[in-house]
Amino acid sequence: MPSAVDLLVKDAELLVVDGEREIPGGWVAVTGGRVTAVGAGGTEPEATTTVSAAGRLVTPGLINTHHHIYQNLTRSYAPAVNGTLFDWLTTLYPLWARLDEEAAYVSAYVGMAELLMGGCTTSSDHLYVHPRPNLVDAEIRAARDIGFRFHATRGSMTRSVEDGGLPPRSVTQTTDEVLADSERLIKAHHDPEPGALIRVALAPCSPFSVTKDVMTATAELAERHDVRLHTHLAEDRDEDTYCLETYGCRPVEYFEDTGWMSDRTWVAHCIYPNDDELHRLAGAGVGVAHCPSSNMLIGGGTARVKEMRELGLPVGIGCDGSASTDHASLWMETRGALLLGRYRGGPGAMTARDALDIATRGSARCLGRADELGHLRPGACADLVVWDLHEVALAGALSDPVESWLRCGPARAWVTVVGGRILVDRGEPVLSALGDVLRDHGRVARGMQRGV
Repeated sequence: MPSAVDLLVKDAELLVVDGEREIPGGWVAVTGGRVTAVGAGGTEPEATTTVSAAGRLVTPGLINTHHHIYQNLTRSYAPAVNGTLFDWLTTLYPLWARLDEEAAYVSAYVGMAELLMGGCTTSSDHLYVHPRPNLVDAEIRAARDIGFRFHATRGSMTRSVEDGGLPPRSVTQTTDEVLADSERLIKAHHDPEPGALIRVALAPCSPFSVTKDVMTATAELAERHDVRLHTHLAEDRDEDTYCLETYGCRPVEYFEDTGWMSDRTWVAHCIYPNDDELHRLAGAGVGVAHCPSSNMLIGGGTARVKEMRELGLPVGIGCDGSASTDHASLWMETRGALLLGRYRGGPGAMTARDALDIATRGSARCLGRADELGHLRPGACADLVVWDLHEVALAGALSDPVESWLRCGPARAWVTVVGGRILVDRGEPVLSALGDVLRDHGRVARGMQRGV
């Protein structure tokens, strides 16, 4: 270890290195954007910058495996809040048809700031409405401006309401447009190197919004360029009905038939696979983005997380859309996973450590980055969070900092570090442009919702 490191976070009440190692009074040292060492108090190196985590929990950064960031422009939209999934979509599609580059940029910037405040250091995003070009480019520009670790997924819809789908023609594209832009984005932005801040995955929206040729060709394109695949799968009972009527099979069978049953794939929700389908998904190594708040607010059921993990499926945490979940706090989603797991399976079905493991190492597996994200072992990317709970909320919580982190609360990030850079300090984003972007976001959101 060098005599002086770039950043030292020390004096943690508890440092969670990974699911196997915790260090009371621990510290973590960072140089060149990587964790160089961890240890117990009294053995710290000298550092250029030192952060005191005294009395606070330090964990790896949380990882968001499913989101629709642009939807923060239509949060809690009153005409849609009490509908089913399909009602909700058909109400909001006409508003989302107004999305442009400015809207994609400001929503991404604000969404990433919110994610950072909730302890998220890496996020994917599923942008699947493309009424205008270069929307994913705008999101990536926002991530680069912030210094956020971002997996952009190039979503797509080709089956409009005229073709038996749900979305209006204005937000769909042709198969050729989807494939050409998918390849363009990979070549322009995907960074396959270790420690990458920007990666690109391919993500047709769902079985009911694209044609079979898009699903098949996208899987082939991902294989050719060695990028990951993402989609919604088995989210709603209506999806079962749709796939049976349209394709003559259930969603997981259709998914398999189109070449998606692969360990380069992770899917959102995955609520309704039957036992046989769940075993087939596990055998293929398909990952699952578990979205607790969205599942509860839309009321469509929830994934069998305990069984999935026991079968070996990678299971991560997802915020889901900012217009269904209406927030982007990975702490809230991790707490939601704890509560739903216990509600579904009893008090022994889920612990706070299980939920933290899902939100860190499980999510990293979904994104294909288990080697360098989701833990703080030496060599990992230096993505970490110092957590803050008010002393009133913690009063009496003396025995277990990890359990009290999720059981008490609310908690938010006191310090968030991405690649060795402090992006949240004392609970506030270190983003000089945030005020201006928030003003622009308000103007764009009002225009989108009011049709002006």
